[in-house]
Amino acid sequence: MRDEAGFRAFVEANGATLLHAARLLTGDHHRGEDLVQTALIKVYSKWGRIDAPLPYARKALVNAHIDQTRRKWWGERPTEVLPESAPAADRSDTTASESRDELRRMLAGLAPKDRAVIVLRYYCDLSEQDTAAALGLPVGTVKSSCARSLAKLRVEATSGAAS
Repeated sequence: MRDEAGFRAFVEANGATLLHAARLLTGDHHRGEDLVQTALIKVYSKWGRIDAPLPYARKALVNAHIDQTRRKWWGERPTEVLPESAPAADRSDTTASESRDELRRMLAGLAPKDRAVIVLRYYCDLSEQDTAAALGLPVGTVKSSCARSLAKLRVEATSGAAS
């Protein structure tokens, strides 16, 4: 029998953190919610057999994201501009929203594994060893990926500030 109350408490305690990490990985709120649901399904299916549910959930989140980026999808495609125009009152909200999404757009320019390394290292505050374990990578790969990705993000940030 599963510990439903324990799983519910885990989700209540860690759901917001997992959702934020998923939004940073995907660059989209709704896809982030879907990603968290996928990861939580995996955690729930192993609930009671895993010793450390949060690291397991993070790994499931990253693996699900990488799996989704590998799949070809020929259905709906997101667009930058909606076909219908927004009312004038909503345009200021759109501008504020765009400025808040700068980090997500910059992260979207990274390869999925590099993005996962950055999110786990700096948002989830994992050590290099824990990040390597979560992703199944050598520690040296995590270090070089961090250095390369941060350099790319710095260049993007300074070029975005200059324009």
